[in-house]
Amino acid sequence: MKLSTKCIHSGNHPDPSTGAIMPPIYQTSTYVQEAPGKHKGFEYSRTQNPTRKALEENLAAIENGRHGLCFASGMAATSTAIELLKSGDHVISGGDVYGGTYRVFTKVFTNYHIGFDFVDTTDVLNVKSRINEKTRMIWLESPTNPMLRLADIEEISKLAKSRGILVAVDNTFATPALQNPLDLGADIVVHSTTKYLGGHSDVVGGALIVNDDGLRAKLAFLQNSMGAVPGPMDCFLTLRGTKTLAVRMKQHCENALTIARWLSEHKKVKEVHYPGLESHPQHQLAKKQMRGFGGMISFSMDATLEDSVRAVSSTKIFSLAESLGGVESLIEHPASMTHASIPREERLKLGFEDGLIRLSVGIEDVDDLIEDLAQAMG
Repeated sequence: MKLSTKCIHSGNHPDPSTGAIMPPIYQTSTYVQEAPGKHKGFEYSRTQNPTRKALEENLAAIENGRHGLCFASGMAATSTAIELLKSGDHVISGGDVYGGTYRVFTKVFTNYHIGFDFVDTTDVLNVKSRINEKTRMIWLESPTNPMLRLADIEEISKLAKSRGILVAVDNTFATPALQNPLDLGADIVVHSTTKYLGGHSDVVGGALIVNDDGLRAKLAFLQNSMGAVPGPMDCFLTLRGTKTLAVRMKQHCENALTIARWLSEHKKVKEVHYPGLESHPQHQLAKKQMRGFGGMISFSMDATLEDSVRAVSSTKIFSLAESLGGVESLIEHPASMTHASIPREERLKLGFEDGLIRLSVGIEDVDDLIEDLAQAMG
């Protein structure tokens, strides 16, 4: 099946008792057993829930994976993936990652003596140079948050596989509609389903997608043991969101490319970060491993920090808010919002200026969005 069909039908089976076309919300904590250990595949909803199972099947299908596991948030999914490791293990991570990821790596997992090296993953040689005998995982975002840089997933996966190292790719920005890291050799795909997969800014969740049966068994054990699972209503809402993922992403991409081109010509804009622009240093890689360039843009104004903050506070259609990926457009100031947990000196090393502005471009009329940005930027 093609993507649009998988989004709508995978995991979605009409209810056999009523014919309801949407999977029911199984709002239950436990399940009656015919005899001890004799049941219908469900015992307790932390371990398994039919609504969650439908979503996990759906997400696995649209990521071209075999197994999906859902979590209460993207950070719960990220943390569970790192729980595959043990004390003394080493992780190579992109330096330009979501602030919450950086925080949990440096403030939580380092307490368990897991080491992290943060490198520029746009160059495979940077990754190769940091591999040592304790390296067990390479953590990638592509495109990255907030600088929209790309990692060559296929080449890094080949490098990792030759050394028995796992590759995890946070695919939240690209979504399965635009990029499938498992097809490029990655071992684990990570999602904050809060974002584009849910798509309506009304639910928080996360997911891990894998192909390997053994890896799935380890992650399922951790999922059940630690219990950071989503409730059935959250799963139902996310499953509703994925039905329209393919069509929504087309409009997100179209609007974002139009706005990125407009920004690149604006007299007050110093630099635009969007992989769909030919000026982006990895535009050719984006064309190779993505089927579209996404709905996220970041840019720096040729203005003071105060002017940038004033601009993000002056929009009428773009809402000043954290998060991303909903149908409505959002604007934010990463240094003081989503990435405030990353020390300023580390941000500056990444070229991440104090005046950087991030846009989550929604699916409104693009002319209205441009008019809104124009009046806010002055």
